[in-house]
Amino acid sequence: MFRDLMRATLVDRVPRDHTETDARFRRRRLVVAATLVVGAALLGYSLSIAPGDALFYVMTIAVAAVWIVGSLLSGPLHLGRIAFRGHLRRPVATPIGTGLLIGAVFVLGALVVQHLPPLRDYADSVLDHARYGALLLITAVTLLNGVAEEIFFRGALFAAIGRRHPVLLSTIAYGLATVATANPMLVFAAVVLGTVLGLQRRASGGILAPVLTHVTWSTVMLFALPPIIGG
Repeated sequence: MFRDLMRATLVDRVPRDHTETDARFRRRRLVVAATLVVGAALLGYSLSIAPGDALFYVMTIAVAAVWIVGSLLSGPLHLGRIAFRGHLRRPVATPIGTGLLIGAVFVLGALVVQHLPPLRDYADSVLDHARYGALLLITAVTLLNGVAEEIFFRGALFAAIGRRHPVLLSTIAYGLATVATANPMLVFAAVVLGTVLGLQRRASGGILAPVLTHVTWSTVMLFALPPIIGG
């Protein structure tokens, strides 16, 4: 049963027809490229702001707005479906379970990282926002950005890549955008998470599964890691 669910979530592709005209495809690529540059720059700046500074919330909301607006301007987006008991259904429970599983793996990794000072310092620089900021606001902007990133990276950008290696190329783009933060721990997380989310997007043909997995994973990280790393 578990194996079948994983295949439906990450491997088996459901039928879909998301073909665009050449003109619309070129337009999507131009909009996505511009959005990627602006979003990455704002992302890097937002994480350079001191923990507890109100400007952090403004900038993270601005980053999310860039991802969402750019995606909507680029062209149609799709929620996607997966096969379940012989029917095509919107993916809900399985992506949430996948997010919990990935979160558990990262928590185990954090138990190791806490004993490695260079890596712990990089993780601390991100988690300090959760420790010293307003928890309700931090939770809201974290989940908002998780949704926004999926709308863009597994939605607009994934569609702009085309049919050749979209999982690989979208994951590379996601990792490169995170390089702007100058934090190797975030880049590593982006590559690992992005690979799973890209497989979900390819299998389901839409953004719903990646969104739910990302939001679930982010919630686990937000509440589980601060007590472990430097706790």
